[in-house]
Amino acid sequence: MTRLRLAFALTVLLVPAAAARQTSTSPTFAAAVGSLSEKGGSFDTDNLISNEGSYLQVIPELRRRNVRGGAYIGVGPDQNFSYIVEVRPDVAYIVDIRRDNVLLHLLFKALFHESPTRVEYLSLLFGRVPPRDPRSWNTASVDRLAEYVPGAPRADAAALHARLDKVVRAFGVPLSADDMKTIAGFHQRFIDAGLALRFQSTGRPPQWGYPTYGDMLVDRDAAGQPAHFLAAEEGYRFLRDLEGRDLVIPVVGDLAGPSAIANIGKAISARGEKLSAFYVSNVEFYLFREGTFGQFVANLKRVPHAGNAVVIRSFFARAPVTPTRPGDNSVSQVASVDDLLRGVDSGRVRSYGDLAGAK
Repeated sequence: MTRLRLAFALTVLLVPAAAARQTSTSPTFAAAVGSLSEKGGSFDTDNLISNEGSYLQVIPELRRRNVRGGAYIGVGPDQNFSYIVEVRPDVAYIVDIRRDNVLLHLLFKALFHESPTRVEYLSLLFGRVPPRDPRSWNTASVDRLAEYVPGAPRADAAALHARLDKVVRAFGVPLSADDMKTIAGFHQRFIDAGLALRFQSTGRPPQWGYPTYGDMLVDRDAAGQPAHFLAAEEGYRFLRDLEGRDLVIPVVGDLAGPSAIANIGKAISARGEKLSAFYVSNVEFYLFREGTFGQFVANLKRVPHAGNAVVIRSFFARAPVTPTRPGDNSVSQVASVDDLLRGVDSGRVRSYGDLAGAK
């Protein structure tokens, strides 16, 4: 998420298999969203989807390092879901300085609630009628799912919005009429643009290098394997179950802020977990620019982490790295949390460029 800025909105991915179960856990979910959050801010991007065409390339490296279980923290929209499906954490926190990211994740949570299968999730996300027998699509390739959406009949948008509004309200998070309009507006953007939806900055058209939702949906990792969270039914079921159990909590916060990361660290400790993966996108660029990177590191030190815990970051063309994929201006990297902390303490990491060689 380029320009996510000190972003931190926690989204714990827990999806119940039944509606009754999700409703019963809503008070706890809503309380977590509220208690973990801090005062938010704004940024000049819609951030409905990622602009990092390289983000799936690190999946084999996560596997090589055996980054599994524990607690996951990430920033931004649904690229977190692909990392979560790979890492299989026991709890996930999604972070962003914009409260809108919380609202977006409430939409995603409602879609998981209403979609037992991948093809249903993708259909409802883009306002299409799911196939008559969705379970017969359980073994379908992600490429076939991507082919289904553009030609599927359009759903009644008003009825779909009303259906999802009811689910969102049942989560128990206090929402105003304007909040509900914002959520519906986000969903309508997906419906109107379809698989051609791109990341966009306020007042500027999408840049040529930004991938579409469709591009990322069918993309492969560095080993040439489908790696999107909708690539396989088993991974989707894990994610949906996590969402259903309210273990994805959106929290408003700043990575260098006064309380959000500290609150998450306490919550992780209370669960007896340790951080396994922290997806920061390119937020560190903005932290260095604003002189708050040191506070982020201080916050990170307050989060218990496993010995093999990693930071997942992205660089864009302005950074001292070279994109490795044609047509993309980003490159993603996996680095050790311990290596980052040692590098800062020793003085080896003093600038954003110093992060490019992290291990």
